[in-house]
Amino acid sequence: MISVEEAKRLVLDSRFECKIIKTPILDSLGKVLAEDIAASEDIPIYDNSAMDGYAVIANDVKGADKSYPITLMIAGGSIPAGKVPNTEIEPGSCIPIMTGAVMPKGSDSVVMKEDVQRDGKSILVFREVKPGDNVRYRGEDIKKSDIVLKNSEVISPAVIGVLASLGIRTVKTFQPPRIGVIATGDELLEIDKKLKKGMVRDSNSYSLSAQIMETGAEYNRYGIIRDDEEVLKKSIKKALKENDILLLSGGISVGDYDFVKDTLEDIGADLIFWRVNQKPGKPLAFFKYKDRFIFGLPGNPVSVMVCFEIYVRPLIRKMMGFEKLFRAKVIAEALHEFRNKKGRANFARVILEKKDGKYFFSSTGMQGSGILTSMVKANGIAFFPSDIGDVKKGNIAEVYVF
Repeated sequence: MISVEEAKRLVLDSRFECKIIKTPILDSLGKVLAEDIAASEDIPIYDNSAMDGYAVIANDVKGADKSYPITLMIAGGSIPAGKVPNTEIEPGSCIPIMTGAVMPKGSDSVVMKEDVQRDGKSILVFREVKPGDNVRYRGEDIKKSDIVLKNSEVISPAVIGVLASLGIRTVKTFQPPRIGVIATGDELLEIDKKLKKGMVRDSNSYSLSAQIMETGAEYNRYGIIRDDEEVLKKSIKKALKENDILLLSGGISVGDYDFVKDTLEDIGADLIFWRVNQKPGKPLAFFKYKDRFIFGLPGNPVSVMVCFEIYVRPLIRKMMGFEKLFRAKVIAEALHEFRNKKGRANFARVILEKKDGKYFFSSTGMQGSGILTSMVKANGIAFFPSDIGDVKKGNIAEVYVF
């Protein structure tokens, strides 16, 4: 049995080749760039007005205020955005200009419309401006040949806007892995079936599929596979052909009908580790099969979800090119005592809150690995290392934040 830290290391030290695909920019949201993006032109490509107002020569309105307005003559018609002006401003003159419009030759600043009173073919200016005021210069946002976006940048709506402004329609991104989900066990029912004694509905394949969706990866849910070695072997082989990672819930412990570990070894999968010194999720197993990864997850619903969070999700994110692999963590103070067995790491489902700049956590209630509602109530998972015993009120712990 290995420690939580060693299990994390073995999972994340796994070697794989990242897959890179070309993605239309609107489909790239949330993915990770797999290339540097250099600007092919200046943005903007011309000096333009940042305000509705009047293009002027700053020296002409020096000292202007409400008690000493300065008069300027209007030299031409209004310049709208998208139109290139053919009038040059000379000293003592101005031209009405709209936001985003090209600055006319001779001008060096813009007086805002609110600071002007128009009187026929002239204006009164009530506030001075300095050269460059209310002007957006060529290349002010992006300069030609600059590396605007770097490899490994997470694509946000703002990134998509920058790509569009550069005229880029597709980008290289890291391809999310495809993940297969199999639930095993004769006791499982499909969710539309009526419960009967000795049976439970399959929640694991649904919660796992939802957790996969949340990462941005794709899933194949294969439903329930009965405790039959040949059927299980056939299903696993099929899933391994169709997915980069395979998740199997149940059948990984030491019971008479726990066939998963033996079946995986029979087909040639290499066992990296089996059993982790933790609660919940002790019987977790991790295999590699050719260029595929396999997680043998426990059957209890909470164990499945916690193991996914701590081990599977970070691997998926690494394969997707993310640099930040784990959930954010905070140091928080216990609001009450937690019973904790020394010698075994524990992941407790908690309610995290912040007061006066400090974080505090309390239990969601019963912590059994079959109490799935404990995950519903939780907005964090507190980690109690194996070398501590009971957690007293006021003790601190690391909490993964959902």
